[in-house]
Amino acid sequence: MSEHIYKHLELTGSSKASIEDAVGNAIAKAHETVRNIQWFTIKETRGHVVDGKVAHWQVTINVGFTLE
Repeated sequence: MSEHIYKHLELTGSSKASIEDAVGNAIAKAHETVRNIQWFTIKETRGHVVDGKVAHWQVTINVGFTLE
């Protein structure tokens, strides 16, 4: 097994639907310009409330990718 060196990015994704969609949106957008994304960890979860209901989920994640 070869050794890898990773770099981390901090991203915040949002979604009207769910926490999972917020994470997926952040990773999908990063994937457009960052190669070799390997993993993520959830750092913070929060939301925006309107009229007593959750309007948006916001999730901050750390994303790791291998350097070439």
